[in-house]
Amino acid sequence: MDWANTTFEQVTIRAVEDVRPAAIAIRDVALKLDLRIAVCPDISSKEQMLDADGKIINADIFGWTADGERWWENGTLALSSPFPRATRYESEPFWCNAHGAFTVSRNNYLEDLNFSEFHKFSKARAMIVIPSHLSFGQIAATSFVPVDKTLDDLSNVFAEHGDFLGALTRRFVASYVSTMRTQQWIPSDCRLSKREVECLRWAAIGKTDKEISLILALSHATVRYHIQRAGEKLNAVNRSQAVFKAGQLGYLGAAA
Repeated sequence: MDWANTTFEQVTIRAVEDVRPAAIAIRDVALKLDLRIAVCPDISSKEQMLDADGKIINADIFGWTADGERWWENGTLALSSPFPRATRYESEPFWCNAHGAFTVSRNNYLEDLNFSEFHKFSKARAMIVIPSHLSFGQIAATSFVPVDKTLDDLSNVFAEHGDFLGALTRRFVASYVSTMRTQQWIPSDCRLSKREVECLRWAAIGKTDKEISLILALSHATVRYHIQRAGEKLNAVNRSQAVFKAGQLGYLGAAA
């Protein structure tokens, strides 16, 4: 396969039967660049990417089978390793090694992360990371690790191929998640009013109903009504869940 001619269609998953050929296609792209790919479709979950037969893609297709390579068996890795933590703060592709994370645009959050024990957690000296910030707050993390385990500088590879790998990976991951997602936690076509969003936004930063009523020049009862009404639309069981679901849908913005 000529990796440069790999199309988005080849890595798009529309049914579970597409998972395996799409994974093979993106694996072959990585190998042509002397990279190995690993995908975590949800850094908050232990669930792995599976094909139609229930086989783990990271092992069966991407080849992570040797001792110490089955990173998904470490239940605390997403919390302890700097690279999945970095995907919480960055939505664009970046590469990293023991000296830090390197992005196209400066990210102060990443500069505060400690990558000094990078090799301990990643079993590699450098990697390209593709964060995929998906709907409802889900974050996927994909890594491209050099086949040459001594290589610790991916600046040239990243500069030349980072954008392409990012676009291809996002299509692969997003289409997988969309195809495999079966439960619907948020009502479809949920429309909140301007007042409902305002009240929830203040609630999200810790303001009480009384404080919100003073800020918005509304009665206490009116604030409670707007928050309750928003909760009903979001199918939330309480105030906290209403704020959480509104945040998942992007109503509250980054300030929340």
